[in-house]
Amino acid sequence: MTRGQMRLAVTGQTGQVARALVELGMREGMEVVPLARPVFDLAQPDTVLPALRAAGVDAVVNAAAYTAVDAAQDDAANAFAVNEGGAAAVAQAAQVLGIPVVHLSTDYVFDGSGTMPWREGDRTGPLGVYGASKLAGESAIARACANHAILRTAWVYSPFGANFVKTMLRLGADRDVLRVVQDQIGNPTSAHDIAQGVIGVARNLLSSADPTLRGTFHMAGTGAVSWAGFARETFRLAALHGQTAPQVIGIPAADYPTPAARPANSQLDCAALADVHGITLPNWRDGLAIVVGRLMESRT
Repeated sequence: MTRGQMRLAVTGQTGQVARALVELGMREGMEVVPLARPVFDLAQPDTVLPALRAAGVDAVVNAAAYTAVDAAQDDAANAFAVNEGGAAAVAQAAQVLGIPVVHLSTDYVFDGSGTMPWREGDRTGPLGVYGASKLAGESAIARACANHAILRTAWVYSPFGANFVKTMLRLGADRDVLRVVQDQIGNPTSAHDIAQGVIGVARNLLSSADPTLRGTFHMAGTGAVSWAGFARETFRLAALHGQTAPQVIGIPAADYPTPAARPANSQLDCAALADVHGITLPNWRDGLAIVVGRLMESRT
């Protein structure tokens, strides 16, 4: 399949990856069709097949999810309804329509123990409801549609919506000192890099029936850092655009309690994606420079 020929549906309309996919599609002359409420609603499974059939696409990316990690602790029914039931409905619809599904999942399916990057076959152990619901969604996808690729990613940032980078820039504009967790490590990942990778995976699924292209893969930015280190690099880049950088003091996660525990080790080993799909995402710093530049330019 050549560039520009694929017509791709993406669930959700305001999510970071969905918006990045729409941007990328416009730039590359590829049709990306967002599926969103009220016509399409992951919490209303009966809307999924009709909306996807009407879209007339070659593949579907399930990027929409219940992502409120802390709220999910007291809202498990809705988290599972979207992240498991909704994912199942998308995969079932893809199976009926004979199209591949690319499903986005998360590092939160792991318990964060150890110091080594997680591989696809490692034992899962979610620490909270959000991670458990996403893991259930992975199983639902695999059961419903053999023609699938599940992509686990982590620490997503972009110029869109709510994310760590935007929060840091907002807080840093008004404060001289910020205290940020330093004992949680992960792979910051640009939504635009994810979008590029997703398109590559979708093209591979459409161009080959090779079963090794199907299954679960890790897709995250190259390189690992703590939240505190992530914040420092964000402010270093913002300073190049004239914003005064606050002092970032690293603190233990225990000093910043949250309703849902976060994995201490969120590093993902992405070697399988490179070996099988030929896709490696750029270093997280490269994507961050682009995102911070866009955000700072939008303020002028």
